[in-house]
Amino acid sequence: MAGISIQNVYKNYGALNVLKEFSLEISDGEFVVLVGPSGCGKSTMLKILAGLEPASGGKILIGDKDVTDLAPGDRDIAMVFQNYALYPHLTVGQNIGFGLKMRGMPKAEIDKRVHAVARILAVEHLLDRRPKALSGGQRQRVALGRAIVREPRAFLMDEPLSNLDAKLRVHTRAEISALHKRIGVTTVYVTHDQIEAMTMADRVVIMRDGVIQQIADPDTLFARPANLFVAGFIGSPGMNFMSARIEGGMLTLFGQNFATQKGARDGEVIVGIRPEHLSLGQGDVTFAVRPTLVESLGSEKYIYFDPGENAYGEAARDEERGKGLIARIAHSGPVREGDELTLSFDPSEIHLFDPKTEKAVD
Repeated sequence: MAGISIQNVYKNYGALNVLKEFSLEISDGEFVVLVGPSGCGKSTMLKILAGLEPASGGKILIGDKDVTDLAPGDRDIAMVFQNYALYPHLTVGQNIGFGLKMRGMPKAEIDKRVHAVARILAVEHLLDRRPKALSGGQRQRVALGRAIVREPRAFLMDEPLSNLDAKLRVHTRAEISALHKRIGVTTVYVTHDQIEAMTMADRVVIMRDGVIQQIADPDTLFARPANLFVAGFIGSPGMNFMSARIEGGMLTLFGQNFATQKGARDGEVIVGIRPEHLSLGQGDVTFAVRPTLVESLGSEKYIYFDPGENAYGEAARDEERGKGLIARIAHSGPVREGDELTLSFDPSEIHLFDPKTEKAVD
């Protein structure tokens, strides 16, 4: 096992800069997830780390070894892809042990390692089957087994769950997390799914347009997003945003005046509040709404509402007015469109952002 040091790595395709200077220190045994929308550069960074793409500049160390210009086979890493990449004519056991065979390892040692890994992944009873006889989840476990059996210094995983259905994806990500805790190998995992990132990672790297937006543990990302993009990307449903103005240290929102966080200056701001921080009933700051749509998920409801012109403040852009907001509340009996409801929130739960820089005001 080994830590990974990525130092000022960037990637150009001709005049197009797809990955800005990327720097990240990953500790030995850490599980780090790169997440962001399509085209943000996360898969490009993983390919550079694996040696499948050359970097245009920068330096990569795995342990104390500079691997920047080394071929993939010389980096002592193992990759798990989203399409499994299993050999259809080989059995599960042969697929898992294929890399060891190509390295010339004795058959007895290969068999020993294959059976040990198969026990860990609960696929020992499948060793004589071929991939076509396996479910999607079983194929993914075999792909993981092929990586684990090599005992690499680091794992690189490129959206390994994207081909699985929703229920199986939940189960398999729990398996991967448990597996990582058991074997403790440094892992870099790429996904576009924020739920995967938040539930699996020790630290999350959020990317946008080839630039790192924030690096933090999941709790910090949720509670203290660095900017508007991170605040809107993390959370489901996403954070509600409204333009407003602070005057004399007081913020007007939903027709109510209240003091803002310490350090917030007078002037225009963007206010963010998470749907789950809007509660049904009386609270610190209370206002009335009429739902335009109610979605019931059984244990909770999503209440969509238009808070009216005065909720956005004078600084609101035209496209924001009447856009609608979402409250995520625990199930509390029948709630229908058009009913008059009372919602409330704790002012300490709101987030403030600078409308020019889009950075958090803190």
